[in-house]
Amino acid sequence: MKKITTQGICCIEPLSERGDWYWGMDYTGGDMYEAMELYQQDSVIKHNRLLLVHYPDGKTVQPVHLTDGQFLGRPLYCRGQIFLLLADFPAGKIQILRYDHLTGQTTSVAVLPLSAAVDCYNLCLSGPPLMLIRQGSDQKFEMIWPDRLAFYMEHRESFAGRSGDHLYFSVWHEDPEYREEVLVRSVDTGEILDRMAGSVRKMPDGQFWILTPEEGGV
Repeated sequence: MKKITTQGICCIEPLSERGDWYWGMDYTGGDMYEAMELYQQDSVIKHNRLLLVHYPDGKTVQPVHLTDGQFLGRPLYCRGQIFLLLADFPAGKIQILRYDHLTGQTTSVAVLPLSAAVDCYNLCLSGPPLMLIRQGSDQKFEMIWPDRLAFYMEHRESFAGRSGDHLYFSVWHEDPEYREEVLVRSVDTGEILDRMAGSVRKMPDGQFWILTPEEGGV
């Protein structure tokens, strides 16, 4: 039995595919979207806290210490590195940070104006490759960094990941039986290049497995 001090954060979940890193966060102001709404209403936004926990030794790390008005989103483990998404509402900017678990240092990867995103609804990091994306409630998909792309998705469509010049999406139907499709879109235009029956699953090494009864496709 190992006792881990998590400073009041009562829930952790896996961050890395290998299971050597876990993360936990308190949600004093809800999620990032709710925090942005409160800030726009001139409310005082308390910062949230992110804790990383290393397995198997149970070492805990707080990779960045915030001030009120700053808010962290869900972290991302990408190609052996840990990335953080930070919204600084008073400064009007979004930062992508990298935490180096070997040196214990947190450095900036990119700084964007807060206006680069319409709002923080479903704003998140994705990868590999490392990207900042947003899926709006209006079914609009946006790639915000490092490239810009925006298009409207189909009903019940959601982003699964990127491989090279292709973006993979999953869409489900009930007509009347439940079924799923995989849509392959161009990273340059968002145009649908292929549509396959089945589902898509991203594997720990970055491969995409298309679970489909049909042969062929991208």
